[in-house]
Amino acid sequence: MHKNLRTALATATAAALTGGLLVAMAGPAAAAPGLDGDFNGDGYRDVAVTAPLANVSGKANAGAVTILYGSPKGAGAAKIQTLSQNSAGVPGTAEKDDQFGAHTAPGDFNGDGYADLAVGAPGEDAGTDTNGGTVVILWGGSGGLSGGTTVPDPTRSVHDWFGQVVAAGDYDGDGRADLAIASDINKVDIYRGGFTKSGSTGGRYTVTAPILKVKGTDIFNLTPGDIDADGRTDLVVDGYEGDSDGDYSYNANYWLPGSSSGATTSGAQKLPAGVISDIGDVDGDGYGDIVIGNSWDPGTDTPGTAKGGSVEIIYGTSYGPEGAAETVSQNTAGVPGSNETGDNFGYEVSLGDINGDGHDDLVIGAPGEDLGEFKDAGMVSVIYGWNGGLSETGTQSLHQDIPGVPGGNETGDGFGGEVLLSDVTGDGKADLTVGLPWENEANGYAVAFNSDGSKIDTTGRGIGLTQAGLSSAGNPMFGFHING
Repeated sequence: MHKNLRTALATATAAALTGGLLVAMAGPAAAAPGLDGDFNGDGYRDVAVTAPLANVSGKANAGAVTILYGSPKGAGAAKIQTLSQNSAGVPGTAEKDDQFGAHTAPGDFNGDGYADLAVGAPGEDAGTDTNGGTVVILWGGSGGLSGGTTVPDPTRSVHDWFGQVVAAGDYDGDGRADLAIASDINKVDIYRGGFTKSGSTGGRYTVTAPILKVKGTDIFNLTPGDIDADGRTDLVVDGYEGDSDGDYSYNANYWLPGSSSGATTSGAQKLPAGVISDIGDVDGDGYGDIVIGNSWDPGTDTPGTAKGGSVEIIYGTSYGPEGAAETVSQNTAGVPGSNETGDNFGYEVSLGDINGDGHDDLVIGAPGEDLGEFKDAGMVSVIYGWNGGLSETGTQSLHQDIPGVPGGNETGDGFGGEVLLSDVTGDGKADLTVGLPWENEANGYAVAFNSDGSKIDTTGRGIGLTQAGLSSAGNPMFGFHING
């Protein structure tokens, strides 16, 4: 996915006029090791699926988050729960354009053994501050998520859209989950672990990202993970670069290493362009590898683009992301399809070990893929890792006309607009959840697939607005953001 919900909405009119997909969204930031999404402590990871434009009690675009609880049969097979700012104990009230669920991050923020969920609502009005934004931590427990606490905005007067991107990780290596929060400036507020339900934290510091400062323009994405295997979470920050305020069309990613004092710009390294990224160990060497999706076609102002989109893999080392790089596109041997304008290959990426061989596998969404007569029906590619990086054999292709996949290929569905690999069945192998936020005129839809032990089982479970208990009024975009 790309950028954040605010930027996505800015392109909605143009997309509607051209029949194209929204190409500016924010993807999920993968939880750091040990900070996974088991919200009820039953040993199964759970999946949070958001509908940030959901109508709640008649309030348009108020937003909601739906939890697909893990079980031996998969995500959402045993329990589904939906929370909004009108749910008991959740701070605030569902209001028009709050966009609750625009971004999420799981982590055990209060150290009680249950994963919690940080939820951004960047459109929340804070008193007279329109679109000031807010972040709420929903607390985990034996019954699942319940209640919540607001994370205080330290500098509300100097920015808006607080909470449009959130990322959990242990950036200082003290064993506690920290929370990074971005707004519409080039600074990241990082709250140290030690959160309490009464609202206190373990402290806070601010990192000024080495991206171009553009008034009113935001950090597009934050991705946490340990690249150099030092036990501290690093942070990949994405935003603009350029020569001045008037020349900021180039996209840039920077690696900010973790340290004993937290995430730092000391030793920061520039990475290839692209908005969505994830971190995992593809080649099994113990170091985190970075995958970056660059789904734009050539002719845009971002360097490194390829027709139809591509994905760059930067391998980790003991001294950071300086290993050999690898580029994957639909013209790469073994990858289904071929490079075609508008495919948006790399629009979404996720890493996880599907077959339990010790190498993370890579799922790539191409929501702009045309399939037969259906424009932008969307497709997902599953590429398996091995000792040499990514294998050229055994790649799977998933779309809605494959037997067992719920629904059918339709124009504009955008299958693969969101993807997440996580072990929801508790067998040590990653399962797959796919989002289709544009399904049925942007009502949205999600499909949960399980690993069969060696690959993704194509018999999926569909979850829509009815199962989530959400209204179909407006354009909820259920499946916009998935994390866990």
